[in-house]
Amino acid sequence: MTTDAAPTPVPYDPALEPGLAAFLELVERIPLRADTILANRAHFATIIPPIEAQIGELPLDFEHRRVPGPAGAPEVEVTVIRPRERAEAAAPGVLGIHGGGLVLGTRFFGTPELIELALRYGTVGVAVEYRLAPEHPGPAAVEDCYAALEWFAAHAGQLGVDPERIIVSGASAGGGLSAGVSLLARERGGPRLAGQLLNCPMLDDRNETVSSRQYDGIGAWDRNNNDTAWTAVLGERRFGDDVAPAVAPARAAELGGLPPAYLEVGAAEVFRDETVDYATRIWAAGGQAELHVWAGAYHGFSGFSPDAIVSRAANEVRDSWLRRILGVEPSEPSP
Repeated sequence: MTTDAAPTPVPYDPALEPGLAAFLELVERIPLRADTILANRAHFATIIPPIEAQIGELPLDFEHRRVPGPAGAPEVEVTVIRPRERAEAAAPGVLGIHGGGLVLGTRFFGTPELIELALRYGTVGVAVEYRLAPEHPGPAAVEDCYAALEWFAAHAGQLGVDPERIIVSGASAGGGLSAGVSLLARERGGPRLAGQLLNCPMLDDRNETVSSRQYDGIGAWDRNNNDTAWTAVLGERRFGDDVAPAVAPARAAELGGLPPAYLEVGAAEVFRDETVDYATRIWAAGGQAELHVWAGAYHGFSGFSPDAIVSRAANEVRDSWLRRILGVEPSEPSP
């Protein structure tokens, strides 16, 4: 890792600063280090509402299932979320993969997105409970997610899903895992994804970009948190030449033949440069990618600063991509 002094960070949009402070107080109250992973998990357990509370009286149904895991590994727990009254016999499907740096969180950390999409577009969502590092080093997490995708695609008809309209979606670690699942589907000739939604994705174990050094000790999910997480995932394999692309997608030598990608990231966060590079390399391989880098935005900004102008813009363009990829229209006007 480089020892150069940290470069000057990009300033935050002032309208986002209250949300950033709330993010740091609620989510990152305990700095993530090797000896605080368990404490962070315990804290996360207090801030993730159970699925019953998330859905409440909304007109949605959910069910928990256990599906076949990777070869030689345990079954994978998933939660299926769908509208109670479906307008389509074959709805779009979303495989939702939660964030948490590959070391924290549960599938219910990512279910708010699936709930919103089910209400807005009538989608059927599947949330994946993947194994966490360091107890389960890479590629355990991405293999669990891929196993869930195979089950989802194989049972699309039973779930009322159009197998040609399944996307994979996630933020942060979930974005990196979504990219990894897309790579595995391509390499293994697996389910054909309609798209991959990579929101501020965690793609590169090396943690050596300019943006990773700009946010060293500051901001949401800073360089130190990122370093801790990747070491937990890869251990002594980290920085080596044999890191699997499905675990750290930035390591992929070839990015052609992938499903259309939507990539978004803040200009003021660790993952900015690796996200831009990933999109650029998809284009270089002749693939489809839509990239948005939001000025002055921190990691996870649109969720914690929803009323800021830049957050509303980010939500609107992400929504536009979903409508185009899934061929849907909202059930109600955009807020």
